[in-house]
Amino acid sequence: MRFVVEVKESKAEMLMALLNDLPYVKTKPLTPYKAKVLEDIKESVEELNLVLAGKLEARDADELLNEL
Repeated sequence: MRFVVEVKESKAEMLMALLNDLPYVKTKPLTPYKAKVLEDIKESVEELNLVLAGKLEARDADELLNEL
């Protein structure tokens, strides 16, 4: 199982030390770029779920491509 945990920068070192002491836990910090990509994907999925639920209006693909 995987988890993403947000921690204050001042507490990160202490938490990483604690987690690394547990033999059944593997840790791998995210780079700022990967953290941003992960957050963007999460927001996109949330928006898609709102569109599918009819709570948000979807944009036409042609309109989106013309904007680019």
